[in-house]
Order: sequence, then structure tokens, then C-alpha cells
Amino acid sequence: MTTSTPRTDVVSLTEHPHSQVLVIGGGINGAATFRDLALQGINVTLIERGDYMSGASAASSHMIHGGIRYLENGEFRLVREAVQERNRLLKTAPHYVKPLQTTIPIFSTFSGITAAPLRFLTHKQSTTTERGALLIKVGLVLYDSFSRDGGSVPRHQFHGRRKSLADQPALNPNLKYTATYYDAAMNNPERLGLDVLLDGVVAGGRSANYVEATGAAKSAEGGGGVLVRDRLSGEEFVLTADVIVNTTGPWTDLTNDALGTPSKFMGGTKGSHIVLDNPELLAATKGRELFFENDDGRIVLICPIKGRVLVGTTDVDADPRDPMIETDDDTEYFFKLVSQIFPGVVVNRSQIIFTYAGIRPLPRHDDETPGFVSRDYRIEKGSFGGSPLLSLVGGKWTTFRAFGEHMTNDVLALLKRERTTFTTTMAIGGGAGFPTSETARNAWIHAHAADVNRSRVAQLLTRYGTRATDVIAAISAGVDAPLRTTDLYTTAELGYLAQSESVVHLDDVLLRRTDLAFTGAVTSELIEEFATVIGESLGWTPERRAHEIDATRSLLTTLHGIVFAEQPMPMQVSE
Repeated sequence: MTTSTPRTDVVSLTEHPHSQVLVIGGGINGAATFRDLALQGINVTLIERGDYMSGASAASSHMIHGGIRYLENGEFRLVREAVQERNRLLKTAPHYVKPLQTTIPIFSTFSGITAAPLRFLTHKQSTTTERGALLIKVGLVLYDSFSRDGGSVPRHQFHGRRKSLADQPALNPNLKYTATYYDAAMNNPERLGLDVLLDGVVAGGRSANYVEATGAAKSAEGGGGVLVRDRLSGEEFVLTADVIVNTTGPWTDLTNDALGTPSKFMGGTKGSHIVLDNPELLAATKGRELFFENDDGRIVLICPIKGRVLVGTTDVDADPRDPMIETDDDTEYFFKLVSQIFPGVVVNRSQIIFTYAGIRPLPRHDDETPGFVSRDYRIEKGSFGGSPLLSLVGGKWTTFRAFGEHMTNDVLALLKRERTTFTTTMAIGGGAGFPTSETARNAWIHAHAADVNRSRVAQLLTRYGTRATDVIAAISAGVDAPLRTTDLYTTAELGYLAQSESVVHLDDVLLRRTDLAFTGAVTSELIEEFATVIGESLGWTPERRAHEIDATRSLLTTLHGIVFAEQPMPMQVSE
């Protein structure tokens, strides 16, 4: 798909193709590295072959967690770091990261005690899979011990059968105990990732989405360079850098292969999720995540989010070259686990409003059981065209800041530069100055409600954090109008997203700049109206608008399980 209007971010790269650091991969770990390097005053460029946060980062379970089950793998360093990073994110990104009460239903007392040492030593699943109360108690005591900052979240509690069922009567009556502890949820992971990226842009970094690294090439000066292609215009050009960072996640080996530096670092697994519109199931959760072990030994979850219920996840070996799709078998697996925990709650396919699947960026694991593959990360060092090449292996959402710090430190050492800024307590994007009490929230809303009504300001504050001030300014300065297909957004807000947040395709808005697809709010009529408003803002031709509508409908149907009416209603556009 070509465009007649050059993108300013791509023009910047073609006019100034050299950077001190080139980051390839715009998922959360690439964005975190980009942000940290930019904050150090490094001339850094990031490119992403798709949209920002559209790969593995888009297929998360919406959790920020220490990973209590990783204790069984002996990954104490990872769990300690993850718990500390969870606590930090609750403070630095309070607009998107919130405490999440989590309950583990337990069906035995001593099960798993003899099998646990075998799992710990071999990372293989044993015949006895269920973890009993004693083993879970030990794990939670260790888990609580890793919070060292005065307790960002409450410590765990254990309850017997009677109290557990009195609290959550829809739970399986055969349980013996429940354990309740706190982790955290990120309700808008793609927006959190975008905030991280925008922090780097504000600090002076350059980035471009839909720009793909396709191979090695000679630079204009005769040295080695990375051949890249603008996937919208088809234009090819060469970028050079003193240090190259590969943060393409599950596709790390494929990227290295394209650059002529073959590697065999990765061995990802597929994780699938479904989103249900089921009020009875939502009520049964009582606002808590249910985190438990299925009878095949996999750890799975049922989590209330945005008035819906998220159910996941699978953990099976996958090839990063294949599209990741939630299957009928996955659905049956999820329905079975829901009935295992809430046997009286009926779930069926008609309640599914959204599905998604992704591939985890796990290290190569050969015959190791997928569920026991390390979730830790490491940095592999190589070279490309005379420049150092650093590749990320592993990584997860919770530890993105810590990884970005580690990668930045390695890059700074190569550049012989000293760190000047620390991100440990630095607020992320709209988390800066975010009001965390009701009094402070009301004061913030009152202070920004001069040209936009209070309810709208409150909505924008929840959606963007304190970056809502930019959206409010855009709405106040332009011509705003309600939309026909939803009252959640307006024309001026969509225009702001299109102009200010690197929107290239219609699905960028429906899947990542908003949560409309995730919550089941997308209809054929909404797609057409959004295409009109966004197209007007970006200068789309009628042919481009029609292409975006068709492509978006196809993508939402094939990859996300959304079913549209065969004959969408024609949209009336006013003159």
C-alpha cells in the first residue's frame, strides 16, 4: 500500500541515516531501551516493522507480576527483580498499573511436595502436577519477602473452605483452601508501551513504525549498514549506527539471519487468550483474578478487566514465522478450566467478543517442558559490519524498565559514556503528576475543565493519565463533534491520535491506541466511521480508505475472532 504523503518520521531517518545506536524492534523492551538511551543524551533511533507494541507485547495477560510460579524453577533473581519492578510501576505508572487482588483455589494440602524438588532440579513436569496448600504457602512467604520497599501491596492470606466459599460462593465447592495475594494489572498495555516510547521521543530519540530491517548493505560512506524498507511506501534506504540493538523478541534469530549474523537463541511458545462478555462470570470473580493450576500442570488465569473477563493462557511450542491464532482447541481448553473453578457458571462461544494469541520470546529450550522454560532475560553480544550487535533473549512486560537499564548500561560501556539519568523512580508518560487520591483527582479535573466538561476531562484523565492535557488542548483548539457509532470518542480526539501517535493503519487505532476491539465495541459501522474521521486527518484517498476498511475487517475476523454482519449498513457521511 503506497502513500503520496511522506511520513515525517521516515523523512528524518532518510535525511539523517546515522545514529549512535539503532534499536531494531518496537515492542516494550525495545521502547524501554530507546527511552533510557535517549534520556542519557544518546543519539538513538528505533525502527519497528509493524506498529509499536503490535507483536509479542500485544499478546500479554495484562499482568504486572513477580511470577510466583518461577520460584519453582529456582529463578529467585528474576522473581525478586520482577516484584521490585511491579512495586515501582505502581508508583511510576499509576495511570495504567493498578494493584490486583489474586486468589488461588487449592484442592489439596500436601500434594506436590515430593514432586517439587524434581521439577526444581530438572525443569520437567512430573506425574503429580497439583500444588497443594503447603507448597503454595511456602512460595507465597518467599514471594512476600521480595517486597522490600515498605509494602506496595498487602501480604498474602490463607482461608479455609468455609470462609472461601462464603466470600466467593460460585467457587468449586470441592476446594479446601484459597490463598489470596496481590500483584498488579495493566489495563492498557499498548498505551503504557506507547508512553514509554513517547518519553524517548520527547528526550530526543527518533523512531518510526512500519519500517523493516531487511538485510545488510553498504552505507554511502562505504561501511556496513542496515538495509531498511518503509512498508507503506516501499522505499528502501540504509541506516548506520555505532551500536546495533536487536530487541525483536521471538523474531530475534530471524532478524539476525536477515542481517547475515545467524543465531539460534530463541524458542518461543504460543499463548492464547479469550475475552468473554459474561456478567455471571464477572460477578463470580468479585473483582479478583483467579490464578491456578489446570490438571495438565499449566498455570492459567481468569481475570476481570474493563467489565469483561479475560481467560488464558496456553503454553505450547510455536514457530515465530507462523501467524499466532487462538484456535477452537484453545477455546475448549479455556471453557474446561472455567468450569473447573466455577462449575455453576455457563460459558459458551456466543459470549466470546475478542480473541488473541502471541508468541513468548523465550530462549531456546530443546526438550525442556515449555512451562518450565526460563522467563529471565540475557543479552547476547556479537558484531555486524564492524559495529557491536547486542541481542535480547527472553524478557517480559514486568521487567521492561530493568532490562532497558541493563541494555543501556552495556551500550554506554561500548560508547565509553557514563550514565547521567536513572529511571528507577522516574514517572512514565501520563503517570507524571497523576492524581492518586480522590481529592487530588477532583482538583485535577476541576483545573482542566475550562473548555471541556468535567465528565469528559475525567474520562480523558483515566484514558491518558496527565498526558490528557495534550488531548484536551487539541479538542479545545479544533472543531469537535460526536461520533454516530460510539459515545466513547469524538472526532477531535481521533484526529489527535492520528496526528500525534504515529497512526498508519486503521487497526492501529482500534487495537492499540484504543481498547475498542478488546471490549467488543467494534462494529462494521464503527470501522467505516473511524476510517472516515482518521482518513480525513491523515489525507487518505477514497481508495486508501476502502483498503483500510477491508484490511481491518479481515484482520479482526481472522486473528481476533470478531464476527461482522455480512452486509454492513451503508454509512451516511454529511457534506
